[in-house]
Amino acid sequence: MMISTKIIRATNKIFPKVVHPFNLQNQGVETYAQWQYRKGGDTIRFFLEARPAEDIFAGKRVLDMGCGAAGKSLYYCSLGAEKVTGVDVVAHYEAEANQLARQLGFQDKFQFICASAFALPFPDGSFDTIIMNDFMEHVSDPARTLREALRLLAPEGAIYINFPPYYHPTGAHLSDVINMPWVHLFFTEKMLVEAYKDLVKGLPDQQERIALRISTDEKGREYFGYINKMTLKKFKGILSSLQITPSYYREVPLRPWLKPLAKTPGLKEMFVKMGVCIIEKR
Repeated sequence: MMISTKIIRATNKIFPKVVHPFNLQNQGVETYAQWQYRKGGDTIRFFLEARPAEDIFAGKRVLDMGCGAAGKSLYYCSLGAEKVTGVDVVAHYEAEANQLARQLGFQDKFQFICASAFALPFPDGSFDTIIMNDFMEHVSDPARTLREALRLLAPEGAIYINFPPYYHPTGAHLSDVINMPWVHLFFTEKMLVEAYKDLVKGLPDQQERIALRISTDEKGREYFGYINKMTLKKFKGILSSLQITPSYYREVPLRPWLKPLAKTPGLKEMFVKMGVCIIEKR
């Protein structure tokens, strides 16, 4: 075992655990889809500072890109959407999503599509509202994904994007087993891969977590393919390259009292909780 893994194990006894849906599911508390549905309001709360929920969902054809087990997609159904399509590349989420849709009575208003966000099987202008909640930090080609979303967006429609920047305290997306905030600032990716594999050992979903988080490159090197290390600077660069001017953009600080740090060059990426963006199609 690497010394770094021993250190991370030790810090897990110091820092409080983050409540994580994977662990709740293992404990039999609730499924990932149920957790997403319960937390659905959190996925849109920053958008509501700019638009009422009725304008976003009521009577709208909604695309939820990177829907996971689609609990949040079903929450959007509850807000009056005409139809919600959830898209994710993880195939086993489909059964869980459809089961919850039946339980909630939304099976006629919801569909799950297992597909790449780069090329979705829908005609141009198929959706009035496109949600990218905690999604832009995961896709391997964010610019290509955003171009596809623009193709699918109907005139007068809007794309709603929010994401935690990479240097956020849990921006490495390892908080299901690593409690230390900003852990990715103190340890190399190789160290973190080794620690993650050690900490999930023996869990009922050990292989699923490893397959989801860890990829292998052409040289056999393991890395976290689950995230693209999206920063606020990188995201704004993508918008600029695509000549997109958002109708709404906000960087939400971790805490209100941390607002000065969230505006300080060189530090802001560490102290912004969420980048929030709305793109309209005129």
